[in-house]
Amino acid sequence: MEATPETLDRVLGVSFRDAELRHAALTHRSYAFEQGLTVTNERLEFLGDSVLGLVVTDMAYAEYPDMPEGQLAKLRAAIVNMQALADVARTLGVGDVVFLGKGEEQSGGRDKASILADALEAIFGAVYLDLGLDAARELIVRLFRPRMEAYVRGEGDRDHKTILQELASQEMRSIPDYRVVERGPDHEKEFTATVQIAGEPLGTGIGRSKKEAEQQAAREAYARITERLASRESP
Repeated sequence: MEATPETLDRVLGVSFRDAELRHAALTHRSYAFEQGLTVTNERLEFLGDSVLGLVVTDMAYAEYPDMPEGQLAKLRAAIVNMQALADVARTLGVGDVVFLGKGEEQSGGRDKASILADALEAIFGAVYLDLGLDAARELIVRLFRPRMEAYVRGEGDRDHKTILQELASQEMRSIPDYRVVERGPDHEKEFTATVQIAGEPLGTGIGRSKKEAEQQAAREAYARITERLASRESP
């Protein structure tokens, strides 16, 4: 059965009263431009970002009373970032129902992390406006608590640049060297980072910020090095 915007209600476990809000949350600016619409999901994304931040911060504060402020900040950053949001959006099938312009569609926009993350935040904003904070809180907690618990157990995303530097220093007697290239207009920059160790390119990452791109490059390099080490140790 073909996915429709109404499918989102079933997947989210919510029932939008205002179908126009749901439609707006799924409207990417590329689609709005092609259709001559004035409403996009950008304002809802702005609102949803704050709702998400509040709920995740409150959840972390309440559930980990002994965790110091610095660790709470790292926990929140690990849970509320573009890649995590995009991953959650993919599990919900948001990419199947978002409204995209033809060019964005053809360039793989339905699986683009930035589009998915923005749409999910817009959905949170729409749920907040339509159904209230309690409904938005229940939805966000249901989606993000498992990730928070996994991170605290040590299974979530970590600071890959730090662990890569430690591994490279210990195993390769060298330190990572990052090269970053940026492209796109100021309001929608995309950064591509490549990390080299001892002159060898080992990882590449793409993100909306230099930091995000470097973290992805470091994660790829770390995985590659650990695979090499494992293969050397195996009989």
